[in-house]
Amino acid sequence: MRQRFLLDPPRVGVYLALILAACHAGAPPSLLPATAVAVERDSVRSWVLATEPRNNVLHRFKWQFQDDRSAAGGRGSARIAVPDSLRFDVAGPLGTGRSAAVVVGDSAIWVDPEKSIHDLVPDYDLLWAMFGTARMPDSAATLRGLDEGAGRISWEYADGPDTVSYARTPGSRSRFFAEVRHAGKVVGRVETSLAADGQPLSSRLTVPSVPARLDVTFYSSVPTAAFPPDIWRPRQP
Repeated sequence: MRQRFLLDPPRVGVYLALILAACHAGAPPSLLPATAVAVERDSVRSWVLATEPRNNVLHRFKWQFQDDRSAAGGRGSARIAVPDSLRFDVAGPLGTGRSAAVVVGDSAIWVDPEKSIHDLVPDYDLLWAMFGTARMPDSAATLRGLDEGAGRISWEYADGPDTVSYARTPGSRSRFFAEVRHAGKVVGRVETSLAADGQPLSSRLTVPSVPARLDVTFYSSVPTAAFPPDIWRPRQP
């Protein structure tokens, strides 16, 4: 059973930290080709490691969220400490609607404002994918994949009703895809463009059930030796 959390839809900024989603009708084609075969965990591990950040980094970005009722945008930052710690800070125009969160792996350590928890969301595969990072599968997951050569790889984890799929395509601006399905229905899909050094340039999260779309444009990615300990603590009133 994949871990789920609750969020308040009016807090658009929190969508960046915890990724809104729910079951829906209809689904786009799978990321995994029909010719995919069963693969060993060691193969998947090597594919995942190729996407993981190698150093601590501070990302700064612009974000734009739109659903069928409204649109909002602003700026934010994400501090990633290897191997799997993430601090998010986002806000709207003139600093309105500030939200923050710390995520370690697939668990939220804290989310501020706490009262924003409201609606079911999936785990954090989609969140990490927005930075071009894949997650390792659970030990019980069934693994399939296909390495087509020249850097074009697709793989998938199936665990009960949940399926997580990834795909990578080569190029000077390579692309990284992730999709989460529950009971065959798409929860959300991410497409991230990456620079030659693997840093994210832009990312789009599509949530068909709302429907909603979150676009993130990265304008700075700075390697950082270490973050102050206070970064990982909740904001003080």
